[in-house]
Amino acid sequence: MHDTKERLSLLWLFALLNYLYADVVGLWAMAGSRHFVSLPPWALMGSAVLMEIPIAMILLCRLLPFRANRLANIIAGCVLTLVNGFLTFVPPLAGWGRPPAFAEYLFFATIETVCTLVIVWQAWTWSGVERRIVTLKDMVKTTA
Repeated sequence: MHDTKERLSLLWLFALLNYLYADVVGLWAMAGSRHFVSLPPWALMGSAVLMEIPIAMILLCRLLPFRANRLANIIAGCVLTLVNGFLTFVPPLAGWGRPPAFAEYLFFATIETVCTLVIVWQAWTWSGVERRIVTLKDMVKTTA
């Protein structure tokens, strides 16, 4: 896989599946506990917005032109890395409320954080040269 657009799209899909499965495992853990957790509407809306970012990036990676694509991946990757890192690691360390520090949740959060860091790195080091080479290859194929 040499196309950076394809690689970034696949990484966003991988991150999204990890986010979703971690949420499923977390919901099963909450359903099995004796403590009822009611999330306020703003928290649910925030979760919806956070999940929409990787969903949209799967598509945007393939559709956006080079500069917009690179910038969108860097911004979205940084936002999700910071939010995920903050929500996973800061509350347990600061003693804010009940930490979601289930071993499996921390496992998924680590994978998600590494994945979004890889996305940012791939986008940061992505140059427009690859785009020109692919276009030249396409031109050679059509003339041959």
